[in-house]
Amino acid sequence: MTTPSPGAVTELLRAWSGGDERALERLTPLVEAELRRLARSYMRRERRGHTLQTTALVNEAFLRLVGARTVGWQDRAHFLGIAARLMRRVLVDHARARGYQKRGGGAHRVTLDEGLVASPAPAFNLIALDRALESLAAVDTRKSQVIELRFFGGLSVEETAEVLHVSSDTVKRDWRLAKLWLLRELEGQAEAE
Repeated sequence: MTTPSPGAVTELLRAWSGGDERALERLTPLVEAELRRLARSYMRRERRGHTLQTTALVNEAFLRLVGARTVGWQDRAHFLGIAARLMRRVLVDHARARGYQKRGGGAHRVTLDEGLVASPAPAFNLIALDRALESLAAVDTRKSQVIELRFFGGLSVEETAEVLHVSSDTVKRDWRLAKLWLLRELEGQAEAE
């Protein structure tokens, strides 16, 4: 399948925002491959045996996107940026719900010895990263968006620059600084715990 032109996607997004339901039907197959690429990128960073599959992530993000039909879509890049953010939210919500279940979630208590046998080693802490990204967004929104689009969304420097309407050099600089900021923030969170 050939990649749709950004102009065609933008036109359909705007028509859909304007109330044209048929535009959504024509848009879906055009953006599905992009959404799957984003979802695969997110899922590569998750632990092995994650209970949420790529298809489920795409479906959940798409349902949330359909619910956001009143968004004034600027272009394809804007759509992908929002989709990346929604996928991150889906994964964070999933991790929080799973954490609730790990903390008991209404289940009966077990002894410490039983808990050690049943609990796998914790993997990448998505919730801590989400908190750090929220802190970064409070200080510098664009740097937070660069991390979100590059790390979670799997977008290239050039694609990220297109979404944010900045130069590739700005994205590279923001990427470096944001990674350092997040590392310091995550180390601080780990020490506090």
